[in-house]
Amino acid sequence: MKRYGIFALILTVLMFFAGYAALFIAPDEATMHAIQRIFYFHASSGWAAMEASMIVFFANVAYLAKRDLKWDWLAISAVEVSVAFWTVMLVTGPIWAHPVWGVWWTWDWRLTLTLVIWILYLCYMVLRTLIADPERRAVFSAVFGIFVFLGVPLDYLSIRIWRTQHPQPVIFGGQNSGLDPTMAKVFFYCSGVMTLLMILLVVKRYRLERLRHDAEELRLAVEEASESAGMSRNL
Repeated sequence: MKRYGIFALILTVLMFFAGYAALFIAPDEATMHAIQRIFYFHASSGWAAMEASMIVFFANVAYLAKRDLKWDWLAISAVEVSVAFWTVMLVTGPIWAHPVWGVWWTWDWRLTLTLVIWILYLCYMVLRTLIADPERRAVFSAVFGIFVFLGVPLDYLSIRIWRTQHPQPVIFGGQNSGLDPTMAKVFFYCSGVMTLLMILLVVKRYRLERLRHDAEELRLAVEEASESAGMSRNL
């Protein structure tokens, strides 16, 4: 438990410096100026959301292959964390878009696919509350989670496949793309910090899911013992 506290403290310092770097170290963008600085939080949250979604996908596949509930615990943990980062992405996007585009939202491929993925992961969490049996819940969740993930690479590639209102990629894009060297360093630093935050949240959420499962097992055992004791007294 102590090592998690130390890691969280170090991560807090790293996040503080990420904010400082985004606001004060990265150079001013020539056309958008100060509002462009939200890019370092918006895009890095998007990376963390996709990374968490990859964890969901691999955990779902692993559960179907091994039928070990530990993989199901990891999947739901990563889903909840991914939803948090998808939410940050969906909130910061319109804040950035309105001063630049003149509208809060437009139904282009990138924005629409991101919203659909967010909604489907919310449905994933709701689906789990409707199925009481842990194994049936895990199977349905795994199949649904794999289906949802199919939209994640499409979302990533959308601005490369179609012409969209969303800006074309500046990281790993084509010719004439790219960032100022200092901007790139700040972006990759912020993305690394967001990834570490995502990992910490998934680990902590996994521990909570494991405890929830143990508590449920204990509750069922107590109920069975109470029923057996009641039947013994009746006899």
